[in-house]
Amino acid sequence: MKLKCTPKDFQVEELTSVKPSAQGRYNLYRLTKRGLGTIEAIEAICRRWNLSSHRVSYGGLKDRHAETIQYLTIQEGPARALRETSFEFEPIGRLPHPYGPQHFRGNRFLVVVRDLDPDRASLAAARLQAVSSDGLPNYFDDQRFGSVGFSGEFIGQAWLKGEHERALWLAIAEPNPFDRSGDKSQKAILRECWGRWGEAKATLERSSTRSIVTYLVDHPTDYRGAFARLKRELRSLYFSAFQSHLWNLLLSRWIESNTQPDQRVMVDMKVAILAFPRDLQPRQRRSLEALPLPLPSARTPLPDQPLGPLIGQVLEPFQLSWNDLRVRHLKDVFLSKGTRLPLVSPENLDFSLLADELHAGRHALKMAFELGKGSYATILVKRIIDVADQGNED
Repeated sequence: MKLKCTPKDFQVEELTSVKPSAQGRYNLYRLTKRGLGTIEAIEAICRRWNLSSHRVSYGGLKDRHAETIQYLTIQEGPARALRETSFEFEPIGRLPHPYGPQHFRGNRFLVVVRDLDPDRASLAAARLQAVSSDGLPNYFDDQRFGSVGFSGEFIGQAWLKGEHERALWLAIAEPNPFDRSGDKSQKAILRECWGRWGEAKATLERSSTRSIVTYLVDHPTDYRGAFARLKRELRSLYFSAFQSHLWNLLLSRWIESNTQPDQRVMVDMKVAILAFPRDLQPRQRRSLEALPLPLPSARTPLPDQPLGPLIGQVLEPFQLSWNDLRVRHLKDVFLSKGTRLPLVSPENLDFSLLADELHAGRHALKMAFELGKGSYATILVKRIIDVADQGNED
């Protein structure tokens, strides 16, 4: 099975609810990008137009390895288009307010899964039908955990435990599978010169990391202050990643507590092995959906039965309590509060089996569907491919 062989094999379009007009302080734009993350695209736009990133507002992050369409606003932004190799940025009107997560309801996906043998392709298509009865576990998928390096440690976890030097090291020095060549060399310098800040500064190229090292030259043990100088968007991602990991573990425990062993398959994800339900009875699905699961955060009360004991089981290996789930010493980032649905169902699902023009003699499964915001299309792919493979479904 192969996914994202070409950018057009994975397309995402934000389903916005706003109606642009000719009035308002905020220019609304459509951003179409390929092979580029949302934050990277915004940084490129701000550099090109010499803008502060604080004037930019958007609804969510879109996959780097895809062709995506999303919307954002710039306060008093230029009413002109910008075209680069990897993105197009077009003004489509104005709004009286900045664009945010509340202004879109979900995403429309077009996904092509390639290099399938005939039997596997037919099985995947059949399992799509089962998703309507079983639902789809609403896990945060691997894209959420791009900040996790080879150690498997979470930057946010280290900070919550008060290990501020470790959090900084993980953020700026640990090797990561997604590091570009320049980042690899800079991180190698930091690992070699850690604690010898003057030597590190003299060797590093000019960058945001070098400015943090410059601060450490004058404040050699103030790791909290150095960490606070990382971009707020990155720090927010670090804590969101750890919170999302905890939520995934909670959902997996919830699924295990509401299913029999033969009704779940454990799927090896990037940072955890998680339970996927299958062949649910209607009452079991109702039980799983009965309680929206809280995003782990001390900003909300610790839930009672039946979730309380499961949360304790999730947090124990991290040596954290519910009260520890608050971001101390940083005023501009926090753990989100709220709930997330345990199961979701793709809407307006349409699919077809095709000959795979990229792999002779193989098949491709083409799917079009919609999911609510925050839900991952790649979880659907895991449900129809990985669960079938690991569960030996027939």
